[in-house]
Amino acid sequence: MRIRARTVAILAALALVAVAVALTLRERHSGVTLSGVVLRQDPDPRKQLPIPNVKITATQGERSAEGASDASGLFRLKLPNGGWREQPVSLSFGHPDYRPVEMSPAPQGDTTAGLYVVRMNPVPAQAAAPAVREIAVKDVRIRYAEKTSSSVNVGSTAKTFTVPNTGNVPCAAHPPCSPDGAWKAAAGGVTIDAGEGQQFNNARVSCIAGPCPFTRIENGASPRPGRTITVMVRNWSDTVTFLVEAEVTRATPSDAIRQAYPAIYGRSMSFTLPATAEGPSIEADLGAAEIVFPLGPALRLSWAECSLQVAADQTKLYRCELKPGYRFQ
Repeated sequence: MRIRARTVAILAALALVAVAVALTLRERHSGVTLSGVVLRQDPDPRKQLPIPNVKITATQGERSAEGASDASGLFRLKLPNGGWREQPVSLSFGHPDYRPVEMSPAPQGDTTAGLYVVRMNPVPAQAAAPAVREIAVKDVRIRYAEKTSSSVNVGSTAKTFTVPNTGNVPCAAHPPCSPDGAWKAAAGGVTIDAGEGQQFNNARVSCIAGPCPFTRIENGASPRPGRTITVMVRNWSDTVTFLVEAEVTRATPSDAIRQAYPAIYGRSMSFTLPATAEGPSIEADLGAAEIVFPLGPALRLSWAECSLQVAADQTKLYRCELKPGYRFQ
């Protein structure tokens, strides 16, 4: 009986060793996903705009994996299995308008890597000839149509706020934390009052600068009419900037032409339009001349390069960067 009991104990121990070896092998051969965001380098966090279409290459020895950032600057680069965990990986970030960035993250012992925030410096523009002066762009307004006649638009509001934080700090069970509980987060927000007898319509909130993919709107601007707007945001990476916009209306009949104003920082401007917006155009004083620029699907402007990002609720976020030879005034 003693021999049989000893045999059973030995077999149980061998089974445990086999399970441990199998788990180790599976861990070694599972993939690793690197997640992060690519931003434009600027000391002002409000100007750290996302950079789309950045080519990202991970290299280890003779093998490599490639990916690209999306419209919000987010990238998720999945490294194939087979030893990526144990050896150093070299990451390169390339874009024709920005200086390349090289980095070598430390090998990751599990599938959860850090939240990488990569900032790229723009390639310096060639200096214009001394005799050429920049054309001033001022009094920029956004006009669009909307199929409604329930209220008259008496104005609009555009307010930005930042949520400061430092990324890649473990939460250690001290809330607020990231949704998965891994990273230390910060909360921030803003409340806006439309005034007596007035209310907001088509209120919307968007992240316009910083590592936007690592934020969550806890209490967002409601698209329903109301006198006040309250927005609360959770941020578990570096400092981010949000833009809150809405039309101010009174309960009197009116046409459906709406007007809004962009948020302008340096050579960039951002603005949002509701899902129901139609035929948007940009009105601006360009070189002392009032000009209307229809903003068609191609987003072609003679004085700026624009991009469009559509949210899940179909709210449209536009970002425009001035071309050389122009300046905001």
